[in-house]
Amino acid sequence: MIRQILLVGAIAALGLNAAHIDFQYADSVQKRVAPSNSRQILSFNDSIKKAMHSVVNISTKKTTRTNFAGSPLGRMFNDPFFRQFFGQNFGGAIPKERVERSLGSGVILSSDGYIVTNNHVVENADEIIVAIGESDKEYNAEIIGSDKDSDLALIKIDAKGLEPIKIAGSDKLLVGDVVFAIGNPFGVGQTVTQGIVSAKNRDRVGINRYENFIQTDASINPGNSGGALIDSRGVLVGINSAILTRSGGNNGVGFAIPAAMVKDVTSKLAKSGKVERGYLGVSIQDLSKDAKEVYEHKKGALILNVAEDTPAAKAGLKRGDLIYAVDGKKVEGASELTRIIGSYNPGEEIALYIERDGDNMKLDLQLASRQNAMSASENGLVEGLKLSQINRDIARKFRLPSGVNGVLVVDVEPNSEAEKLGFQPGDIIIQIESSEIETLGDLSKALKRYNGKKRVYINRYGQTLMQILE
Repeated sequence: MIRQILLVGAIAALGLNAAHIDFQYADSVQKRVAPSNSRQILSFNDSIKKAMHSVVNISTKKTTRTNFAGSPLGRMFNDPFFRQFFGQNFGGAIPKERVERSLGSGVILSSDGYIVTNNHVVENADEIIVAIGESDKEYNAEIIGSDKDSDLALIKIDAKGLEPIKIAGSDKLLVGDVVFAIGNPFGVGQTVTQGIVSAKNRDRVGINRYENFIQTDASINPGNSGGALIDSRGVLVGINSAILTRSGGNNGVGFAIPAAMVKDVTSKLAKSGKVERGYLGVSIQDLSKDAKEVYEHKKGALILNVAEDTPAAKAGLKRGDLIYAVDGKKVEGASELTRIIGSYNPGEEIALYIERDGDNMKLDLQLASRQNAMSASENGLVEGLKLSQINRDIARKFRLPSGVNGVLVVDVEPNSEAEKLGFQPGDIIIQIESSEIETLGDLSKALKRYNGKKRVYINRYGQTLMQILE
C-alpha cells in the first residue's frame, strides 16, 4: 500500500516583533443542538460567514538552487568520458536556480495584521503576498517568527481594522463534532468544506516533532495548508496542516494543529520571534507488548539512550528507565513525553517519576534549551548541515529502515558549503576515519580527535559514499 503524507500548502528576514497578541476568545459551549421540526433547514451559514472573513489566501515566491552537481545526472556530466565527446561545457546549460511559487492559506489573529499559517507554506520564501477574502487588494507580509517543530509560522501585514477569528479550547472537542475547513484549495478561491472530528490526539503521523493532531474528514487539499478548521459556531479549533493520501488528493484523512498549540506557539513567536522548548536529552520509545510484562507500569516512555552532558545524564537517568509521570502528569507514551517536556521552558525544574528495575523513583532536574543542543550539532561538521540523532520520530519521518545507525542529515541550507559538497537530507553519517558514528556524542568526539582533512563515510539509501572534509 502506498502511504503518502502530503503537506498541503513554502523564511524571509525577521520583522519587528510584538509583545502580545490580543486573541478573541469564544464563549463557552452550553449545548449541542439539531433541527427540531420539518420546517427547519440545517445550515451553518450564519455561523461560519464571519470566520470566512478571517481566513486569507497566501502566495509565495522563492528561489531555489538545484543541487545538480551531487545528482546522478550531474556526476555523469562531470565524467571525463562524456566531456571528451561533448566538450567541457557539457551540461552547463542546466539551470542551477529556479523560482518556485506556491499557494496556501492563513488565519487572522489580530485586527492589526498578525496572521498564523503553516511554516511549510512560507519557509524560505523571498516574497509573501496576502489577499483577504475575495478582495483584489494584496499585502506584502513579513515573517515575525516560525517554528518547524510544530509547523507553525506567524506573519504580519501592514493593515488595521481586520476581523480576527475567535479561538476556542480545542480540548473541548469531541469525536463526531461537526467542523468546517476554510482555505484556498488548488488556488480556486476561498472554499468551505464540511466534515466531523474523526479522532483526537493523533501523534504517530510522522510530520512534525510535536504532534497532537485533530483528524477530520472535512476535505483538505493542496492550498488549504494554514487555513482554519472551525466548529459549528465558526470558532477556530485548529489550523489545517496535512492529509494522508494515496493519490495526492483528499481521501478523507486530514490533520489540523489544535488551537491550544496554535495559541501557545504564536504567543511566543509574537513575543520573541522564536519558540524555546525544554530539552531532556534522551531517546525514547513506547512500551512494546513484551516489555509490558517486565514493568509494573504498563504505560510510559522507555529510555533507549541518554546523551552525554544533558539534563538527563546529569540527573542520573539510565537506559531501560521507564518515565511514567512528569510533575504529576501521567505519561501515556513516548510522543506524550516529548510534548510535555516541550511545553516547559529551558531552565525550568521538573520532577520525573521513573521505574527502574522494579523500583519507583523520583528524580529532580533542570531542563536545558533544545535550540542550544541542536545548534551544537548543526555547525560542527560543515557549514549548512543540520544534523539529528536518529530516534523513533525521525526514523518515521524520513522512512528509515529499522536498525539503521548513525547521525542523520535532516536539512541542507541553500547555497551553503554542505550543498556545494553534495550533501542531501536523508544522508546518514556512519563513520569518521576509524570512528564509528551512532550518536551526536560520537560525532563530537570524532571531530575533536581528527583535525585537518578526514574521511567521512555516508549511508545514502543503502549505498556507502565517502567525503573528504577539512
